[in-house]
Amino acid sequence: MNFFAKNSFWNTPLPPNPEIDPRNDHFIKILHDKPGEPWWINCNDFSIPVYEVDDSTPRYDVLQWDIPLENRGRLRWKKPRAQYWSHGPGFGKDVPIPDEATPAPGTDMHLALVDRKNNTVWDMWAARKRADGRWESRTGMVYPLDGSGVWRTSDFPNVEDDDSIHFHGPGRAAGVPIIAGLIMRDELLACDIRHKLAFATWHNAFKEFVAPATWTDGFRDGGIPEGAIMQLDPALDLDKFNLPPPALAIVRALQVYGMVNVDVAEGNCIYAESPHKPEWTWDGIIESAVLRCIPLECYRVLKLGETVKLGDCVRK
Repeated sequence: MNFFAKNSFWNTPLPPNPEIDPRNDHFIKILHDKPGEPWWINCNDFSIPVYEVDDSTPRYDVLQWDIPLENRGRLRWKKPRAQYWSHGPGFGKDVPIPDEATPAPGTDMHLALVDRKNNTVWDMWAARKRADGRWESRTGMVYPLDGSGVWRTSDFPNVEDDDSIHFHGPGRAAGVPIIAGLIMRDELLACDIRHKLAFATWHNAFKEFVAPATWTDGFRDGGIPEGAIMQLDPALDLDKFNLPPPALAIVRALQVYGMVNVDVAEGNCIYAESPHKPEWTWDGIIESAVLRCIPLECYRVLKLGETVKLGDCVRK
């Protein structure tokens, strides 16, 4: 079952013959720059664990995980923080977290909790369980599972230019839900994906983003704005790549729905659900490098919407 409403942006196919952005050739060219190679699938590190929860799941008050001043680096904390992350109705209080829950491996440490009965999602960035058994997170959101899955910059009135939106709720630097565009294990077992995917690249634009992004941490002049949609050429003959059925499901979704730029990564990657349960892995289902046989030139950036010139001030 897809996340978000049936008519959500994330669940809506692209129109036939969508307009390609005039700068497409430039965007594809810079995707080759180091670190640049055809698309990698984040199946383990930097993937997203999604736990199904219900009324019987243990509840925790998720505390603020502060960062020592000497370690804050590029993460600027301009304002005093409350004990609990407050964006959304009561995030931080009574959050259902299973006993076996483990945040994603890698520095982002994402964690998503989905309560289908109560139509609610909690997502966190930089979450961890402390030695004393309490949970803490550096940021978090709570939102309806059947909502649009799309926010606006105005939904975060305290974020200022040069700030990071991470500390105002969203776990993605583009200010979108962390479950948006995620490749789920059940979808690949069924070889059927019916929604847009999420991607990240090193080559994101400095202080430029387009909807559905609400912010950006890009640092490249002339880069690809976060929120941009890329599509695999729908006329491409997929048979010549000899892809296994789960990989075919991914590339067909890339042709029909496309993928959205949601973050910066050290390479060009697409996001999958984390194999967070001990009884399953991605082995025998999908390999991280399976899409690398398709050249970057087979993709195109669709015409961008109105560009917003705000964002994180970090440069590399």
